[in-house]
Amino acid sequence: MVAGHNSLDALTAQARACEEHGWSGALIGTGWGRPDTFTVATALTARTTTFRPLIAARPGYWRPAQFASAAATLQHLSGGRVLINIVSGKDNLAAYGDSEGDQSQRYARTAEFLRIVRKLWAEEHVTHQGRHFRVDDATVVPRLAEPPRLYFGGASEAAERVAATEADVQLFWGEPLSGVRERIERLRALGAELGREHRPLEFGLRVTTLVRDTTEQAWADAEAKVAAMAGGTRLDPLWAAAAGQRRLLALAERGDVLDDNLYTAPGRYGGGGAGTTWLVGSAQDVARSLRKYQELGITHFVLSDTPYLSEIERQGERLLPLLRA
Repeated sequence: MVAGHNSLDALTAQARACEEHGWSGALIGTGWGRPDTFTVATALTARTTTFRPLIAARPGYWRPAQFASAAATLQHLSGGRVLINIVSGKDNLAAYGDSEGDQSQRYARTAEFLRIVRKLWAEEHVTHQGRHFRVDDATVVPRLAEPPRLYFGGASEAAERVAATEADVQLFWGEPLSGVRERIERLRALGAELGREHRPLEFGLRVTTLVRDTTEQAWADAEAKVAAMAGGTRLDPLWAAAAGQRRLLALAERGDVLDDNLYTAPGRYGGGGAGTTWLVGSAQDVARSLRKYQELGITHFVLSDTPYLSEIERQGERLLPLLRA
């Protein structure tokens, strides 16, 4: 951990760098033992003008009415900049008084949570008595003309049913194009089968992008990073148990490089989530690969590499202009 990594000055510098170098915002990841995401997002929106926080939040850590109120308040104070990423994966739940059901119960709770939150943003005097949550005559203030958009991840069958019916944007990890195409088609069909009531589901990609001046330099740096990871910490067992993470780890069995430049080796040595697979190459190489995902129907991209501040600038100046061309 870099000293001062989570200080307000360091986080503000990153958020302002996003504004200066063409990024619309950044994901604020959640997990017990990390800073509270809403507190960080509130501080950063107060210190920026266009930066949009994608705030990760967990049902169980939040009750739906409290969450709906907090999100509505920040949406109002920030002038409509809030985005929400609902997370239902495993966490140290007992540390904050939550409990773990089986997978079907966990995602049923998430679906109920999202239905209540949407209703609280749209209606007044809401009463709901469900299996997991209850609210009585609840009205969220301030009222919202445009509520935050709801991003969601998850690769299990239970997770996909939630995404197909309740989310605005389904986020995928960095899978090969064929896998992403298959999942988009399945989710669209599932939404129609289950009677989706909201506007059409959109799709996003959350992936590490390792960009250098040349293809050769990018691969040399990527391989050096993986070599360093090989002697480091192993994958968190909570991550490894998730269906989406297992899909990514299985990719490494198919080869170190899939499609043109999707590098799967990091997952063998402790990479989790977006760190499991990387798109590697020059800005032109990576932009070409991202365009192929866009052609499949991906319209939201959550890209990253470390160190954050230098990569915000590097990729903002070299990669983003190619994506907007």
